[in-house]
Amino acid sequence: MELLKCVNVNKNFGDKPVLKDVNFTISSGKIIGLLGKNGTGKSTLIKIVNDLLTPTSGEILVNGKKVGVDSKKIISYLPERTYLDKAMTVDKVIEYFEDFYDNFDSNKARKLLLDLGLDTSQKLNKMSKGMQEKVQLVLVMSRKADLYILDEPLGGVDPATRDYILDTILTNFTEGASVIISTHLISDVERILDEVIFIDNGKIILQSDCDELRKKENSSIDEIFRRMFKC
Repeated sequence: MELLKCVNVNKNFGDKPVLKDVNFTISSGKIIGLLGKNGTGKSTLIKIVNDLLTPTSGEILVNGKKVGVDSKKIISYLPERTYLDKAMTVDKVIEYFEDFYDNFDSNKARKLLLDLGLDTSQKLNKMSKGMQEKVQLVLVMSRKADLYILDEPLGGVDPATRDYILDTILTNFTEGASVIISTHLISDVERILDEVIFIDNGKIILQSDCDELRKKENSSIDEIFRRMFKC
């Protein structure tokens, strides 16, 4: 059974179509790049998978069931913009996650934060943007989920922080789970991807195994992306 299946998903905002007949499947044990330029529908699709938006038509299945309470229990989601109260200390945020998620491993989170040399009594609003991004990622990756969905986790941070984020993703997701990374920063993320899904103008234009695609096109994923999305 597919871990995630999108069937003829359409989404309109008013009379503007944002997603158009989106179809794809994702199996377990993969790191998948959802790749496209800004404004192509990536975040809208992710919000529908997380049951934060309702599709105009079509359906999303997670482990064969429609999205809802059960799917939220097994999906760990990092939104593009934080929902955390930045006036809270990291300790309080950890307590919040413990209360809210049955599958949150607070010991794992504290170990990863300790490795960062972070004072967990510090408030989020006293940290740099890069450190806030790291904290949010640690919290998301400390859940024992079946599917991790990360929306633009590399946006607006320096190259060293990007490397930390990618290495944390690579070494901390639950064995057998899958990870979807939505980004337009292809060259940064390419090294950890197993599969790619290219989305443009609300449509899926390519889904492929990365090694097969590189061999077929004799190019990196970044080069292929640049050719396909050339202005």
